[in-house]
Amino acid sequence: MKPARAVVSRWDALATDEPMPGVQRQRVIGAQAMISRVHLAAGVHVPTHSHANEQFGVVVSGRIRFGLGADSSPDRWEATLSAGEVIHLPANYPHSADALEDTLILDIFSPPSAGTGLDRK
Repeated sequence: MKPARAVVSRWDALATDEPMPGVQRQRVIGAQAMISRVHLAAGVHVPTHSHANEQFGVVVSGRIRFGLGADSSPDRWEATLSAGEVIHLPANYPHSADALEDTLILDIFSPPSAGTGLDRK
């Protein structure tokens, strides 16, 4: 079986969508993983959600606070990340996010997904 071909993409050439107000997103989707470049305006709130995808979030710039665990759980906690920090969210792990300032984050999902916790229009 012949392997798939390599693909080179430029962020500034990719389509941008706005899955919710104050959020612009670009994605490169492969067969087993996807990466999204996400700009969140200061004050954006992503409500608690979970998904079957494993997720890594790499903060490129800005600050973002994650609520981790179910809203009603006594084990829920918060983590504030800044540029250079990475969060790993296991599959089906409840989480929320609040952009404390304009934030650029790279989200890596495996497996890829048509929708994420940002898709709330």
